[in-house]
Amino acid sequence: MALIKLGLAALLLWALVGLFYYLWALTFDLTTIGQMPQRSAIYDRTGTFYSRTAGENRLVVPYSKVSPNFVNALISREDARFYEHHGVDPIGVVRAIARNLLLGGMKQGGSTITQQLARNAFPLGGRTFNRKFLEAAMAFRLEMELSKEQILENYMNRIYFGSGLYGVEAASQAYFGCPASKLTLSQAALLAGLIRIPTRLSPFNNLEASLKQRDVVLGQMKELSDREDHSPFMTEAQYQQALHEKISPKPPQLINPLNSWAIDAILHELEQLVALDRIDTGGLRIDTTIDAGLQKAAEDSMERRLSEVESRPDFRQQHHLDNGEAQESLQGALIAIENNSGGITAIVGGRNFTESKYNRALVALRQIGSSAKPFVYEEALRKGVITPDTPISDARINQSELPPRSPAYNPQNSDGTFGGELPAKEGLIHSRNTMSVRVGLKTGLGGIASTMERLGLAEHVPRYPSICLGSFESTLRNLTVSYTALATGGTKLHPHLIERVTDADGTVLFRATHGRIPVLDPAATKTTTALLTEVLNRGTASNAAALGLRKPAAGKTGTTDHFQDAWFLGFTRGLTCGVWVGFDRPKTIMRGGYGAELALPIWVDVMQSPAADHFASGPLY
Repeated sequence: MALIKLGLAALLLWALVGLFYYLWALTFDLTTIGQMPQRSAIYDRTGTFYSRTAGENRLVVPYSKVSPNFVNALISREDARFYEHHGVDPIGVVRAIARNLLLGGMKQGGSTITQQLARNAFPLGGRTFNRKFLEAAMAFRLEMELSKEQILENYMNRIYFGSGLYGVEAASQAYFGCPASKLTLSQAALLAGLIRIPTRLSPFNNLEASLKQRDVVLGQMKELSDREDHSPFMTEAQYQQALHEKISPKPPQLINPLNSWAIDAILHELEQLVALDRIDTGGLRIDTTIDAGLQKAAEDSMERRLSEVESRPDFRQQHHLDNGEAQESLQGALIAIENNSGGITAIVGGRNFTESKYNRALVALRQIGSSAKPFVYEEALRKGVITPDTPISDARINQSELPPRSPAYNPQNSDGTFGGELPAKEGLIHSRNTMSVRVGLKTGLGGIASTMERLGLAEHVPRYPSICLGSFESTLRNLTVSYTALATGGTKLHPHLIERVTDADGTVLFRATHGRIPVLDPAATKTTTALLTEVLNRGTASNAAALGLRKPAAGKTGTTDHFQDAWFLGFTRGLTCGVWVGFDRPKTIMRGGYGAELALPIWVDVMQSPAADHFASGPLY
């Protein structure tokens, strides 16, 4: 009788202990079990996958998107009685204890898949008996509230497979180049064999060891398949085929997702829209305005064209270079903007992102030179000060023409010559400095400066005659955005890289507004644009056709004093694109290094690329 009472007391004690731990297990929020860190995905303007953000390399997939081969391999390897127990497997525990006693030490654990999920998904504490009891209680709760498929789904998406890969989908894609739904029997067994020692067994690090573990898992699957009380996982023929299947994963060229001008700029903009912790762990879908084809065309052209310039004898002579002498690299930048939406479709911030993260397209301030002239002429046309045919002198500027008390100002024309009176339009088409300054003086420097400020070229544009020749600084971004006002008939676009951000549940967190601000006069803008088409036909950019331009376009060259900056800003019906070329520390690029010589070739390459054909073309108005 005493033994019965003692037994009942022991059972009651264990019941109370179990109840205590189960009540403790109930304090955990089970709704968080599916919330796993995963990198956010970035898509280009067509909805095509483009890149991923930093963070855990995990791709969460539903149970239905995982091959049964892997599910069977996983169960064979980690928990053969998975469908028979309710979170804790007493038989498995006893078997593990027996084997550990025979082998000495802790050679085998008795944890079920559900227990492993419990300790991976919830903060249960360190390696103590207290944690083991709580883990068992938590596993029992999971089995009570989740289906077997839900448990497997969460487990398969959580586990680590080595080489920085989390979850079966990321591992399958990285190791075998296929989704988890397409895993072969051999591949599935190899992945299942990695789980216990993923870092050491990664096929990228130790293919031979991973193949040995694959064979062990296949053997376990075959053993279960041969049992009369178990559904077969494979036939003998399939087993032999899996054993002899050749697997030779090649480590991919691991590219830092931030090693790109476009991705770097996207992430910078994203940080202004979404909390940082959601970017790296939230599994967001980031739909951008980047056109992958146009971006590649821009990057390729930038490197190729700048290399061509650096190899020219006149460039090398300018910088006293010989074949063995190191040199500061010539740099460049480019931005392309869609005229319909304001979306940035390509952005290149320099020559080589891995060598310099400095984004010259967004933050580098440089004098804009003659690329400012279209806004001088637009203001003059708007006010009715000139028509395209109004005679304007091309002679030297006299002090008497300048505002009272102005310092002496004597701008030169780029070719060193001066002329008589010419139609005003020739001053813009051929970029005559003296004519452009006279047009500006006739129009009023205050009005021109105010228009340039409204365009966003600079917060404060000085009221000096030299602003007609772009003597102040701006960024390529701001200058290109200003040209969208010419491309659209007077409306400045709001540039953006991110079209929409959606969380893992499909909730839209951000959507671009496509802002538009009327700045220029439509009639004056139309006339200015007609003159800018002549710049490409017979003016300073007349070599555009020889470079390959075959579509209607308008634009303006820009070159600053001593050939320190070379610009070309222009647009087709669908795209506005700006290009800058120069050195980070301003110095002469080369004698004769005009915008048409250095920046225009890159502009033509991009605007005439096959990717540019995806945007609207045809007459500008």
